[in-house]
Amino acid sequence: MDTRNCPRQKSGGFTLVELLVVIAIIGVLVGLLLPAVQAAREAARRMSCSNNFKQIGLAIHNYHSAYKQLPIHKGGTGTSFQATRVGTDNSNFYNGQRQSIFVGLLPFFEGQALWEQVSNPLVERTDGQAVAHGGVATAPWPAFGPHPGHVQYPPWATEIPTLRCPSDPGIGLPSLGRTNYAACLGDSPFRAASGATDQNLVVTSARSQRTRAAQRGIFVARQSTRFRDILDGLANTIMAGEIPTDLGDRDTRTAINYNDGMVMRAELSDAVETPAGAPNDCSNHPKIDAARPQFWTSAATISTNNAVLGRGYRWGSGECMFTTMFTISPPNSPACALLSNETGVWQFWQRAGVLPPGSRHQGGCHVLMGDGAVKFVTDSIDAGNQSSTPVAMGGGVSNAPGSISPYGLWGALGTRASKEVIDEEI
Repeated sequence: MDTRNCPRQKSGGFTLVELLVVIAIIGVLVGLLLPAVQAAREAARRMSCSNNFKQIGLAIHNYHSAYKQLPIHKGGTGTSFQATRVGTDNSNFYNGQRQSIFVGLLPFFEGQALWEQVSNPLVERTDGQAVAHGGVATAPWPAFGPHPGHVQYPPWATEIPTLRCPSDPGIGLPSLGRTNYAACLGDSPFRAASGATDQNLVVTSARSQRTRAAQRGIFVARQSTRFRDILDGLANTIMAGEIPTDLGDRDTRTAINYNDGMVMRAELSDAVETPAGAPNDCSNHPKIDAARPQFWTSAATISTNNAVLGRGYRWGSGECMFTTMFTISPPNSPACALLSNETGVWQFWQRAGVLPPGSRHQGGCHVLMGDGAVKFVTDSIDAGNQSSTPVAMGGGVSNAPGSISPYGLWGALGTRASKEVIDEEI
Protein backbone atom coordinates (compact mmCIF):
# COMPACT_ATOMS: atom_id res chain seq x y z
CA MET A 1 0.00 0.00 0.00
CA ASP A 2 1.30 3.39 -0.95
CA THR A 3 1.30 5.68 2.07
CA ARG A 4 3.01 8.66 0.50
CA ASN A 5 -0.25 10.55 -0.02
CA CYS A 6 -1.74 9.73 3.43
CA PRO A 7 -2.08 12.64 5.95
CA ARG A 8 0.45 12.68 8.80
CA GLN A 9 -0.71 11.78 12.36
CA LYS A 10 -0.02 14.48 14.95
CA SER A 11 1.96 13.49 18.05
CA GLY A 12 -0.11 13.37 21.29
CA GLY A 13 2.72 14.74 23.49
CA PHE A 14 3.48 18.26 24.81
CA THR A 15 6.11 20.47 23.28
CA LEU A 16 8.99 21.70 25.43
CA VAL A 17 7.55 25.21 25.48
CA GLU A 18 4.20 23.91 26.71
CA LEU A 19 5.86 21.92 29.48
CA LEU A 20 7.85 24.96 30.61
CA VAL A 21 4.69 27.07 30.68
CA VAL A 22 2.86 24.48 32.81
CA ILE A 23 5.80 24.21 35.21
CA ALA A 24 5.95 27.99 35.52
CA ILE A 25 2.23 28.17 36.27
CA ILE A 26 2.53 25.45 38.92
CA GLY A 27 5.47 27.29 40.48
CA VAL A 28 3.51 30.54 40.67
CA LEU A 29 0.53 28.77 42.23
CA VAL A 30 2.73 27.06 44.81
CA GLY A 31 4.38 30.38 45.62
CA LEU A 32 0.98 31.97 46.13
CA LEU A 33 -0.57 29.11 48.09
CA LEU A 34 2.34 28.12 50.34
CA PRO A 35 2.13 31.21 52.61
CA ALA A 36 -1.61 30.65 52.92
CA VAL A 37 -1.07 27.00 53.84
CA GLN A 38 1.59 27.95 56.39
CA ALA A 39 -0.70 30.61 57.85
CA ALA A 40 -3.52 28.07 58.12
CA ARG A 41 -1.23 25.59 59.86
CA GLU A 42 -0.07 28.25 62.34
CA ALA A 43 -3.69 29.24 62.96
CA ALA A 44 -4.47 25.61 63.76
CA ARG A 45 -1.46 25.38 66.09
CA ARG A 46 -2.48 28.62 67.80
CA MET A 47 -6.00 27.28 68.33
CA SER A 48 -4.60 24.04 69.76
CA CYS A 49 -2.39 26.08 72.10
CA SER A 50 -5.44 28.06 73.24
CA ASN A 51 -7.34 24.82 73.86
CA ASN A 52 -4.49 23.49 76.01
CA PHE A 53 -4.63 26.67 78.06
CA LYS A 54 -8.39 26.30 78.46
CA GLN A 55 -7.82 22.79 79.80
CA ILE A 56 -5.38 24.18 82.34
CA GLY A 57 -7.89 26.86 83.34
CA LEU A 58 -10.60 24.23 83.79
CA ALA A 59 -8.18 22.12 85.84
CA ILE A 60 -7.45 25.06 88.15
CA HIS A 61 -11.17 25.69 88.68
CA ASN A 62 -11.81 22.00 89.38
CA TYR A 63 -8.87 21.96 91.80
CA HIS A 64 -10.36 24.94 93.62
CA SER A 65 -13.74 23.21 93.78
CA ALA A 66 -12.12 20.12 95.29
CA TYR A 67 -9.75 21.76 97.79
CA LYS A 68 -11.28 25.22 98.33
CA GLN A 69 -8.01 26.86 97.32
CA LEU A 70 -5.80 27.29 94.28
CA PRO A 71 -2.80 25.01 93.73
CA ILE A 72 0.18 26.30 95.69
CA HIS A 73 3.03 27.79 93.72
CA LYS A 74 6.20 26.31 95.21
CA GLY A 75 4.44 23.66 97.23
CA GLY A 76 5.65 20.18 98.12
CA THR A 77 7.54 18.52 100.93
CA GLY A 78 9.76 20.57 103.22
CA THR A 79 12.84 19.93 105.31
CA SER A 80 11.55 17.13 107.55
CA PHE A 81 13.92 14.64 105.89
CA GLN A 82 17.01 16.74 106.52
CA ALA A 83 17.44 15.80 110.16
CA THR A 84 17.45 12.08 109.36
CA ARG A 85 19.70 12.28 106.32
CA VAL A 86 22.75 14.11 107.67
CA GLY A 87 25.76 13.68 105.43
CA THR A 88 23.73 12.73 102.36
CA ASP A 89 22.30 14.58 99.42
CA ASN A 90 19.09 15.70 101.12
CA SER A 91 17.51 16.89 97.90
CA ASN A 92 17.02 13.22 96.99
CA PHE A 93 14.66 12.79 99.94
CA TYR A 94 12.50 15.91 99.79
CA ASN A 95 11.78 18.60 97.23
CA GLY A 96 12.22 21.66 99.43
CA GLN A 97 8.80 23.09 98.48
CA ARG A 98 9.98 23.90 94.98
CA GLN A 99 7.22 22.36 92.92
CA SER A 100 5.14 24.21 90.36
CA ILE A 101 1.36 24.48 90.35
CA PHE A 102 1.28 21.84 87.60
CA VAL A 103 2.27 19.01 89.94
CA GLY A 104 -0.93 19.35 91.96
CA LEU A 105 -2.98 19.87 88.81
CA LEU A 106 -1.94 16.58 87.17
CA PRO A 107 -5.11 14.62 88.07
CA PHE A 108 -7.25 17.49 86.80
CA PHE A 109 -5.95 17.56 83.22
CA GLU A 110 -5.88 13.82 82.62
CA GLY A 111 -2.48 13.20 84.17
CA GLN A 112 -3.72 10.70 86.73
CA ALA A 113 -1.19 8.01 85.79
CA LEU A 114 1.73 10.42 86.19
CA TRP A 115 0.21 11.74 89.42
CA GLU A 116 0.22 8.19 90.84
CA GLN A 117 3.96 7.99 90.18
CA VAL A 118 4.63 11.37 91.80
CA SER A 119 2.42 10.96 94.86
CA ASN A 120 3.76 7.52 95.81
CA PRO A 121 7.33 6.35 96.51
CA LEU A 122 8.79 5.36 93.15
CA VAL A 123 11.61 2.85 92.69
CA GLU A 124 12.75 3.66 89.18
CA ARG A 125 15.34 5.77 87.38
CA THR A 126 15.25 7.49 84.02
CA ASP A 127 18.30 5.54 82.82
CA GLY A 128 16.79 2.23 83.91
CA GLN A 129 19.51 1.55 86.48
CA ALA A 130 18.79 0.40 90.03
CA VAL A 131 17.74 3.19 92.36
CA ALA A 132 20.57 4.16 94.69
CA HIS A 133 20.98 7.73 95.80
CA GLY A 134 22.01 9.84 98.74
CA GLY A 135 24.42 7.16 99.88
CA VAL A 136 21.55 4.74 100.53
CA ALA A 137 21.38 1.68 98.28
CA THR A 138 17.99 0.85 96.72
CA ALA A 139 16.36 3.77 98.54
CA PRO A 140 13.06 4.69 96.85
CA TRP A 141 12.35 8.21 95.74
CA PRO A 142 10.13 9.97 98.27
CA ALA A 143 6.42 10.50 97.80
CA PHE A 144 5.89 13.72 95.81
CA GLY A 145 9.36 13.37 94.41
CA PRO A 146 12.83 14.74 95.00
CA HIS A 147 14.11 18.15 93.93
CA PRO A 148 12.45 19.02 90.57
CA GLY A 149 15.84 19.19 88.89
CA HIS A 150 16.69 15.49 89.35
CA VAL A 151 17.20 14.04 85.88
CA GLN A 152 16.96 10.43 87.11
CA TYR A 153 13.44 10.87 88.49
CA PRO A 154 11.22 9.75 85.57
CA PRO A 155 8.19 12.02 86.14
CA TRP A 156 10.30 15.19 85.94
CA ALA A 157 11.63 14.12 82.54
CA THR A 158 8.16 13.31 81.14
CA GLU A 159 6.76 15.54 78.39
CA ILE A 160 3.09 16.39 79.05
CA PRO A 161 1.20 17.28 75.84
CA THR A 162 -1.25 19.57 77.66
CA LEU A 163 1.67 21.75 78.80
CA ARG A 164 3.13 22.17 75.32
CA CYS A 165 2.25 24.68 72.61
CA PRO A 166 2.41 23.04 69.14
CA SER A 167 4.13 26.15 67.76
CA ASP A 168 7.12 25.72 70.06
CA PRO A 169 9.74 23.39 68.52
CA GLY A 170 11.79 22.85 71.69
CA ILE A 171 12.22 19.23 72.69
CA GLY A 172 14.67 16.92 74.39
CA LEU A 173 17.88 17.34 76.33
CA PRO A 174 19.31 19.31 78.03
CA SER A 175 15.83 20.15 79.33
CA LEU A 176 13.61 17.88 81.39
CA GLY A 177 9.87 17.91 80.63
CA ARG A 178 9.13 21.34 79.14
CA THR A 179 6.21 23.69 79.68
CA ASN A 180 4.89 26.57 77.58
CA TYR A 181 2.59 27.82 80.33
CA ALA A 182 3.53 29.70 83.49
CA ALA A 183 1.80 30.97 86.64
CA CYS A 184 1.36 34.74 86.93
CA LEU A 185 2.95 36.26 90.05
CA GLY A 186 1.83 39.84 89.44
CA ASP A 187 3.60 43.10 88.70
CA SER A 188 6.59 42.97 91.09
CA PRO A 189 9.46 40.48 91.40
CA PHE A 190 10.38 41.28 95.00
CA ARG A 191 9.99 38.26 97.33
CA ALA A 192 8.60 36.29 94.37
CA ALA A 193 11.22 33.54 94.55
CA SER A 194 10.47 32.36 98.09
CA GLY A 195 7.62 34.41 99.52
CA ALA A 196 7.77 34.82 103.28
CA THR A 197 10.42 32.11 103.80
CA ASP A 198 14.20 32.05 103.76
CA GLN A 199 16.48 29.38 102.29
CA ASN A 200 15.59 26.98 105.08
CA LEU A 201 11.87 27.59 104.59
CA VAL A 202 11.64 29.57 107.82
CA VAL A 203 8.94 32.25 107.85
CA THR A 204 9.84 35.61 109.34
CA SER A 205 7.59 38.61 110.00
CA ALA A 206 9.85 40.93 107.99
CA ARG A 207 9.74 38.68 104.94
CA SER A 208 5.99 38.25 105.35
CA GLN A 209 5.53 42.01 105.35
CA ARG A 210 7.63 42.44 102.22
CA THR A 211 5.78 39.60 100.52
CA ARG A 212 2.40 41.15 101.24
CA ALA A 213 3.62 44.50 99.90
CA ALA A 214 5.04 43.28 96.60
CA GLN A 215 3.41 39.95 95.73
CA ARG A 216 0.08 41.05 94.31
CA GLY A 217 -0.61 38.33 91.73
CA ILE A 218 -3.03 35.41 91.97
CA PHE A 219 -0.20 33.05 92.96
CA VAL A 220 2.26 33.73 95.78
CA ALA A 221 5.22 31.48 96.57
CA ARG A 222 4.49 28.96 99.34
CA GLN A 223 1.19 30.57 100.18
CA SER A 224 -2.34 29.35 99.60
CA THR A 225 -4.71 31.68 97.75
CA ARG A 226 -8.40 31.44 96.89
CA PHE A 227 -10.73 32.93 94.34
CA ARG A 228 -12.20 35.07 97.08
CA ASP A 229 -8.82 36.85 97.33
CA ILE A 230 -9.19 38.15 93.77
CA LEU A 231 -11.09 41.33 94.56
CA ASP A 232 -10.51 42.89 91.13
CA GLY A 233 -12.66 40.19 89.55
CA LEU A 234 -11.67 36.92 87.93
CA ALA A 235 -12.31 38.27 84.42
CA ASN A 236 -9.94 41.20 85.07
CA THR A 237 -6.98 39.28 86.49
CA ILE A 238 -4.38 37.20 84.66
CA MET A 239 -3.87 33.77 86.20
CA ALA A 240 -1.19 32.38 83.87
CA GLY A 241 0.66 33.25 80.69
CA GLU A 242 2.30 31.53 77.75
CA ILE A 243 6.10 31.31 77.54
CA PRO A 244 8.45 30.07 74.80
CA THR A 245 11.00 27.44 75.79
CA ASP A 246 14.70 27.95 75.24
CA LEU A 247 16.32 26.55 72.08
CA GLY A 248 19.91 27.33 73.08
CA ASP A 249 20.12 30.18 70.56
CA ARG A 250 20.65 33.13 72.98
CA ASP A 251 17.10 34.38 72.45
CA THR A 252 16.53 37.32 74.82
CA ARG A 253 13.12 35.90 75.81
CA THR A 254 14.36 32.47 76.85
CA ALA A 255 18.05 32.84 77.74
CA ILE A 256 17.83 34.83 80.96
CA ASN A 257 20.41 37.55 81.56
CA TYR A 258 21.78 37.53 85.11
CA ASN A 259 24.44 39.24 87.20
CA ASP A 260 25.59 41.17 84.18
CA GLY A 261 25.27 44.86 84.84
CA MET A 262 21.56 44.93 85.55
CA VAL A 263 20.89 47.38 88.36
CA MET A 264 17.66 45.97 89.77
CA ARG A 265 18.35 44.33 93.13
CA ALA A 266 16.40 41.65 94.98
CA GLU A 267 15.39 41.70 98.63
CA LEU A 268 16.81 38.59 100.26
CA SER A 269 17.60 39.91 103.74
CA ASP A 270 15.27 41.07 106.52
CA ALA A 271 16.75 44.57 106.44
CA VAL A 272 14.67 47.35 104.91
CA GLU A 273 16.21 48.14 101.57
CA THR A 274 15.40 50.59 98.81
CA PRO A 275 14.73 48.68 95.58
CA ALA A 276 16.86 49.80 92.66
CA GLY A 277 16.41 49.49 88.93
CA ALA A 278 13.59 49.20 86.40
CA PRO A 279 12.43 46.98 83.50
CA ASN A 280 14.26 49.23 81.04
CA ASP A 281 17.51 47.98 82.55
CA CYS A 282 16.70 44.70 80.83
CA SER A 283 14.96 45.76 77.62
CA ASN A 284 17.68 48.36 76.89
CA HIS A 285 20.55 46.17 78.04
CA PRO A 286 23.80 47.05 76.22
CA LYS A 287 24.53 43.39 75.48
CA ILE A 288 21.46 42.91 73.32
CA ASP A 289 22.68 42.43 69.74
CA ALA A 290 21.93 45.68 67.88
CA ALA A 291 21.80 43.88 64.54
CA ARG A 292 19.44 41.19 65.87
CA PRO A 293 17.51 42.70 68.81
CA GLN A 294 15.92 39.39 69.78
CA PHE A 295 19.30 37.88 70.67
CA TRP A 296 22.03 38.47 73.25
CA THR A 297 25.59 39.05 72.10
CA SER A 298 28.19 36.43 72.92
CA ALA A 299 29.50 38.73 75.68
CA ALA A 300 26.27 38.56 77.72
CA THR A 301 26.14 36.41 80.87
CA ILE A 302 23.02 34.34 80.29
CA SER A 303 21.35 31.19 81.52
CA THR A 304 22.48 29.12 78.53
CA ASN A 305 25.99 29.26 80.00
CA ASN A 306 24.50 26.48 82.13
CA ALA A 307 22.76 24.34 79.54
CA VAL A 308 19.99 23.01 81.82
CA LEU A 309 18.66 26.42 82.88
CA GLY A 310 16.63 27.57 79.89
CA ARG A 311 13.18 29.12 80.14
CA GLY A 312 10.43 26.52 80.50
CA TYR A 313 12.87 23.63 80.95
CA ARG A 314 11.21 22.02 84.02
CA TRP A 315 7.44 21.76 84.24
CA GLY A 316 7.69 20.33 87.77
CA SER A 317 9.82 23.17 89.18
CA GLY A 318 8.35 26.29 90.73
CA GLU A 319 11.55 28.30 90.27
CA CYS A 320 10.71 31.56 88.57
CA MET A 321 12.71 31.07 85.38
CA PHE A 322 10.96 27.78 84.59
CA THR A 323 7.26 28.22 85.33
CA THR A 324 6.36 31.83 86.23
CA MET A 325 5.73 35.13 84.47
CA PHE A 326 5.16 38.74 85.53
CA THR A 327 3.11 41.61 84.12
CA ILE A 328 6.07 44.02 84.21
CA SER A 329 7.49 44.22 80.68
CA PRO A 330 5.19 43.56 77.69
CA PRO A 331 4.99 40.09 76.12
CA ASN A 332 8.08 38.89 74.24
CA SER A 333 10.37 41.42 75.95
CA PRO A 334 13.87 40.38 77.11
CA ALA A 335 14.11 38.37 80.35
CA CYS A 336 16.50 39.20 83.18
CA ALA A 337 17.03 37.83 86.70
CA LEU A 338 17.48 40.10 89.71
CA LEU A 339 20.89 40.68 91.16
CA SER A 340 21.42 39.24 94.62
CA ASN A 341 22.37 41.59 97.44
CA GLU A 342 23.65 38.65 99.46
CA THR A 343 26.68 37.45 97.54
CA GLY A 344 26.94 33.69 97.32
CA VAL A 345 23.62 32.97 99.04
CA TRP A 346 21.35 31.97 96.15
CA GLN A 347 22.06 30.87 92.64
CA PHE A 348 20.57 33.12 89.97
CA TRP A 349 18.07 30.48 88.84
CA GLN A 350 16.48 30.70 92.28
CA ARG A 351 15.71 34.38 91.80
CA ALA A 352 12.82 36.26 90.29
CA GLY A 353 13.23 39.09 87.81
CA VAL A 354 11.81 40.68 84.70
CA LEU A 355 10.30 37.51 83.26
CA PRO A 356 7.58 38.44 80.75
CA PRO A 357 5.41 35.93 78.93
CA GLY A 358 5.90 35.29 75.22
CA SER A 359 5.30 32.78 72.48
CA ARG A 360 6.28 31.47 69.05
CA HIS A 361 3.07 32.99 67.65
CA GLN A 362 3.31 36.22 65.73
CA GLY A 363 2.70 39.47 67.61
CA GLY A 364 1.87 38.39 71.15
CA CYS A 365 0.94 35.48 73.40
CA HIS A 366 -1.97 33.83 75.16
CA VAL A 367 -2.91 34.60 78.76
CA LEU A 368 -5.33 32.72 81.00
CA MET A 369 -7.72 34.92 82.94
CA GLY A 370 -9.05 34.04 86.38
CA ASP A 371 -12.46 33.12 85.00
CA GLY A 372 -10.89 30.54 82.66
CA ALA A 373 -11.06 32.67 79.51
CA VAL A 374 -8.04 32.62 77.20
CA LYS A 375 -7.06 35.94 75.63
CA PHE A 376 -4.40 36.82 73.08
CA VAL A 377 -2.39 39.82 74.27
CA THR A 378 -0.33 41.76 71.75
CA ASP A 379 3.25 42.93 72.30
CA SER A 380 2.02 46.51 72.06
CA ILE A 381 -0.25 46.40 75.13
CA ASP A 382 -0.01 49.47 77.37
CA ALA A 383 2.78 48.68 79.85
CA GLY A 384 3.00 52.07 81.55
CA ASN A 385 6.28 53.51 82.78
CA GLN A 386 9.06 51.04 82.04
CA SER A 387 11.52 53.32 83.85
CA SER A 388 9.72 52.82 87.18
CA THR A 389 10.89 50.47 89.92
CA PRO A 390 8.26 47.82 90.78
CA VAL A 391 6.04 48.19 93.83
CA ALA A 392 7.85 47.15 97.01
CA MET A 393 8.54 48.18 100.59
CA GLY A 394 11.04 51.02 100.64
CA GLY A 395 10.03 51.92 97.12
CA GLY A 396 9.22 55.56 97.84
CA VAL A 397 5.96 57.43 97.26
CA SER A 398 5.38 56.52 93.60
CA ASN A 399 5.65 52.75 94.06
CA ALA A 400 4.98 52.24 97.77
CA PRO A 401 2.84 49.29 98.93
CA GLY A 402 -0.74 49.77 97.80
CA SER A 403 0.17 51.96 94.82
CA ILE A 404 -1.44 51.45 91.45
CA SER A 405 0.70 49.42 89.11
CA PRO A 406 3.34 51.56 87.38
CA TYR A 407 3.01 49.30 84.34
CA GLY A 408 -0.31 50.53 82.98
CA LEU A 409 -3.05 48.19 81.82
CA TRP A 410 -0.60 45.30 81.64
CA GLY A 411 0.45 45.69 85.27
CA ALA A 412 -3.13 46.19 86.45
CA LEU A 413 -4.19 42.91 84.82
CA GLY A 414 -1.58 41.08 86.90
CA THR A 415 -2.77 42.29 90.32
CA ARG A 416 -5.55 40.57 92.20
CA ALA A 417 -6.76 43.31 94.55
CA SER A 418 -5.41 46.73 93.54
CA LYS A 419 -8.89 48.11 92.76
CA GLU A 420 -7.77 49.49 89.41
CA VAL A 421 -10.50 49.98 86.81
CA ILE A 422 -10.08 47.97 83.61
CA ASP A 423 -12.07 50.00 81.10
CA GLU A 424 -11.07 48.31 77.86
CA GLU A 425 -11.29 44.85 76.34
CA ILE A 426 -8.03 42.99 75.80
